[in-house]
Formats: sequence, structure tokens, C-alpha cells
Amino acid sequence: MTVGDTQSTIDAVWRLESPKLIARVARLVRDVGLAEELAQDVFVIALEQWPESGVPDNPGAWLMATAKHRAIDQLRRGERLEKKYAQLARDLATSPDDGYEPDLDAFDDDIGDDMLRLVFTACHPVLSREARVALTLRLLGGLTTPEIARAYLVPESTIQQRIVRAKRTIAKKKIPYEIPQGSELASRLSSVLEVVYLIFNEGYAATAGDDWVRPELGEDALRLGRVLAGLMPKEPEVHGLVALMEIQASRFAARVGPSGEAILLFDQDRSRWDHLLIRRGLAALDRAEHLGGHAGRYVLQASIAACHARARTADETNWSRIAALYWALGQIMPSPIVELNRAVAVGEAVGPAAGLDLIDQLGDSLPGYHLLHSVRGDLLERLKRFDEAREEFETAASQATNERERTLLRDRAATCVGRV
Repeated sequence: MTVGDTQSTIDAVWRLESPKLIARVARLVRDVGLAEELAQDVFVIALEQWPESGVPDNPGAWLMATAKHRAIDQLRRGERLEKKYAQLARDLATSPDDGYEPDLDAFDDDIGDDMLRLVFTACHPVLSREARVALTLRLLGGLTTPEIARAYLVPESTIQQRIVRAKRTIAKKKIPYEIPQGSELASRLSSVLEVVYLIFNEGYAATAGDDWVRPELGEDALRLGRVLAGLMPKEPEVHGLVALMEIQASRFAARVGPSGEAILLFDQDRSRWDHLLIRRGLAALDRAEHLGGHAGRYVLQASIAACHARARTADETNWSRIAALYWALGQIMPSPIVELNRAVAVGEAVGPAAGLDLIDQLGDSLPGYHLLHSVRGDLLERLKRFDEAREEFETAASQATNERERTLLRDRAATCVGRV
């Protein structure tokens, strides 16, 4: 294997193994920041040794064993050694100084709980939303600071500051490295799911920049969601979120044209939808529904996405069911954005005038929200009120921050010129 091949292998292993590595080490040292530093040290060792010695048959176990030894060394140098030694003694039958050779297969025990601890720590609601996203991508997504910065089109220093502040806050607030129990679990889980979905949405519809979609971010979020579903198999909302992301991700290829231009749902070539992802999404939705209980926000949104996925053509879409699902979503998650989406569905199921009436009821609840004007423009265009539609599309374009979306809206405004 060449040096370049070894480097690529190490990069791939980092992306896959670093979350487990950080999670396991964090349980030993009870410090997420220190755990990440130790994990990075281990990968530096791999970069130094593997090009000469070759990649181990089980690279994840090699990294885990090396990280564990470094964690022990760190604890020995600290004041917490005596408190931790009893815990470490249960894991280590023999002292590493006496020729100890670790049982590599034993390091994967209970990794699920360690991963959950890391998830709930990185997504703790005491952190700002932006900090939770950045820290989750760093610790659980295996992304580097430059990769996160490129994905969100912000300076590397901004991302680095968010991550550093997040770690400091975790330490200062003495956030316990544990899985919440009882009633606290539901509220904490909602924060975790929110972070994963925020990451996915930035990939599905980029808020800024020149690209309409960023599939890599969507894939990172989907991977996190699948891991979470494996760790919490009895939580319907986790499966609901996975279902939603699987189905939405199935459209990535159809959402952009040959030159990267944005293509709206009605104009997409549905043969380009990834039907494997759709089947996976529908299966995840079925699991969520079979777990019972009241449908939550992600199960309901996945059900809406499923309506689109099951329609062979745009005309076959069950808009009445979608409108009903948005109504149900509005009952558990009141939001003018939910009502705006319900107006779209009503406009399709009943007619554009009915949809416009619902939008007018929103009043000034969505100031500066470009999609409000985009939807109004679409409904007005269908009502043949072209001058008003043009004004709405132009307003939407002026408020949009994504260049591809801005171009689409300007084009739609231009098509209204001169029509009667």
C-alpha cells in the first residue's frame, strides 16, 4: 500500500471510528475536550506508524487500545488517579507496565451507551444551536474544522470559536457525561433530533452560497440519524426523523439541473429519485408507526414526505392528506411556517384562492421570510394575477440568500411580465 493509500485509509478510518473513540475515552476521563485531544493524538500516531508497519487488520480496535493506554497515562498524571483507578481496574486485569497486551475484542463492549452519552453531551440544550451543530459535526460526524466551515460558508475561526466555547461551557457547567433518564430524556432527545435535522436541512436546501444543495452534509446527518436509530431502537421519533431524511435525500440528484440550477418538486424527473432510499425511508416510517403512541413532529413530516414519494407523478400526489397532516403538525408544533406549508397543500387540494386566504391570515408573522412571498407569488400566478405575482417573486428574490434560489425566483418573476 502506498503512502497516499495509507493516508486515504486513515482519513476514512477517522471518519468512521473517531466518534466511538471519543465516546469511549470520554467515559474514562469525563472530559469531552480532553477525549477529543487524546483521539487526535492517536491518529497522529497512526499517521506516523501505519505507513511503515501497515494498516492493522482491525484498525478500530488498534486505535481504541492505543487511546485507552493514553487515557490511562493522562489520568496517572492527574489528581484524579485514585478516584479513577478502581474503575480502570475493572477493565484492566493486568497493569500495562507488566507487559500487558490488551484484549482488543473487549474494547467494543457497551460502546452504544458511550455513543449515546456523547450524543447527549454534544447536543445539550445549554449550548447555542450553532455550537451544538458544530460540536456534533466535529465529535460525531468526524468532520474537521475546515470541512465544517466550508459546509456552512463561514470562516474557520468562527467554527473553531464555536467548538472551543462549547467545550468550555460543558466543562464550566459541569454537564454530566450521561444518558438522561425519565422525563428529562424526551426533552433532551428533542434537542438531539433538532441538531441532526438542522444539519440535514442545510444539505437539502443550503441557506447561502452558490449551491442549491450540499449532499455531503445531508449524508453526514443521515449517517448520524441511522446511528441514533440503532442506539435508540424503541424511540418512534428517531425512526421518524430517519424516515424523513431518507425520503428527502432520495431527491438530491433530481433537485439540481446540469448546470447546478434549482429544480422544484413539481418539475423534477422522478425517475432520478433514489428508490432504494425511498424504500428505506418508508420502512423506517413503518417502524415508527408500529411503535405506537401519538405521532410526533418527525413522524408527521415523514408521513408528508411519504405522500410525495408514493406519487408516481406530481398530479397523483394526495394533497388532501398532506393538508390534513400539516394541520395535525400545527396542533403539536404551532408555527407560521407550518401554516404556510399547509396553505400550499390546501392550494393544491382545494384551489389557489383557498391557499391564498390561509396565507393572508398569517399577517406579519413571517417578516423577511422569502418563502412566504414565493408561495404567494405561485398562488397569485395560478390565479392569473400576474403583476402581483411578479412583485412577490421579486420580493422573494431580494430576501433569498442562496444564489441558485435567487436566480430561480428572478426567472419566475420574469415569466410573469406581459402576461394577462
